[in-house]
Amino acid sequence: MAAAPTASPERIKDVNTRYHDAAAHEYDAKWGIDLGEVGQKQVRAKFEKALGRWPEPFGDALEIGAGTGYFTLNLTQLGLIERPTATDISAGMLAMLEGSASTLGVEVETVETEAERLPFADRSFDLVFGHAVLHHIPDLDRAFSEFHRVLRPGGTLAFCGEPSRYGDRIAAVPKRIGLATAPAWRRLVGASPARWLSEGACDGHEFEPEVDVHSFTPGELGDFARRARLGEIRVRGEELVANAYGWLLRTLEATAEPNEVPVAWRNFAFRSYMALQRVDTVVLEPRLPPQLFYNLVLSARRPV
Repeated sequence: MAAAPTASPERIKDVNTRYHDAAAHEYDAKWGIDLGEVGQKQVRAKFEKALGRWPEPFGDALEIGAGTGYFTLNLTQLGLIERPTATDISAGMLAMLEGSASTLGVEVETVETEAERLPFADRSFDLVFGHAVLHHIPDLDRAFSEFHRVLRPGGTLAFCGEPSRYGDRIAAVPKRIGLATAPAWRRLVGASPARWLSEGACDGHEFEPEVDVHSFTPGELGDFARRARLGEIRVRGEELVANAYGWLLRTLEATAEPNEVPVAWRNFAFRSYMALQRVDTVVLEPRLPPQLFYNLVLSARRPV
């Protein structure tokens, strides 16, 4: 389920801000976000898929929709980014990022802003990047124009984790199965229903079904970069069986109070998901066209 076709940009931004503020504290647990060796390995693999290689370090880097810091913090720890700036429209998400950065000893500038109006000077960054964010942005042509503006000549753009049109349809099946089997699963693991399931719950979590705006074909995603006068455009697909399985797990877990989901279940879910992700990476991604996968990754460069 996504935002209504008639939803205004203001409505889309409002529900995204309110949901992500509400979800910030449990977001890392919900999505299995890791800021250690495991997370760094995942993020490195995604960047290599987007760019076709592991690049030389970037000086000034800007993340769009950084959330709790999965990409910025892991890439900085890997040494790919020297001076990171993390943006988001959610103050709650940026607060969690700042807390994690402090714990890790990573210096990050955070800026609360929307992607269509970036408060940075022209040609400020060597890298503009993001993960699972473009599908939340109402006006992508305007956003890509901003990405071009703040990139230095020769600078790199890289976005990962964007839902494909076909993959979005595939994901609907495990989501339905997850919702149907959730009561039995909660009884099995001994977890209570999540607060948002209660009738009349109005803490921000109820906006989750409205936060997604777009899904893409590879051609459509590349066209945003072309219209923004970016070059060397590359679009690839990632995750098929892993994401179908992952959506089943995430849908089940989303119906339970996060602190009541057993550690043993989380370990099983993570390890089995990672095993299927390896199947996608090694067997399927090199052989199937990108439009068949759940996620798309995009890279491009601003011409010199």
